[in-house]
Amino acid sequence: MDARLDYFGSATAGKALKHVTSAGRAVKESPLPATTQELVALRVSQINGCAVCIDLHTKEAAAAGETDVRLHLVAAWREATVFTEAERAALRLAEEGTRIADTAGGVGDEAWAQAAAHYDEEQLTALALLISFMNMVNRLNVIARRPAAGDYVAGQFG
Repeated sequence: MDARLDYFGSATAGKALKHVTSAGRAVKESPLPATTQELVALRVSQINGCAVCIDLHTKEAAAAGETDVRLHLVAAWREATVFTEAERAALRLAEEGTRIADTAGGVGDEAWAQAAAHYDEEQLTALALLISFMNMVNRLNVIARRPAAGDYVAGQFG
């Protein structure tokens, strides 16, 4: 399958993606724990069916020391006992922030309160930015049908 669009060959995309890359780097450097970032990025990508991002975040998490068991159980985090309460709160917020059309009010107060019990305001800001960022990147990849899943090497993008 060939990609529908070549974002890297587009002047418009080049200008925009420069800023997208900077935003991603800022979130990566935030005080939100790196493990939480990778788990959230992976879960959002699973929900959105973004194979490129699933490949990338699974490999980055594994390279950072994440266990196979936890990576395999991200999709079933509610039933899994391998995640901390803080990680579970972040995963719940990620799901509600990704599936906003599935509920009338978007992210519920209970999900927000659960996350706020584990993360300070700066971390919550980073978490909200990460969820939004991943949804945007997933949509860019899914719309263009980027076929590169499986070829990513951990650390490839620095």
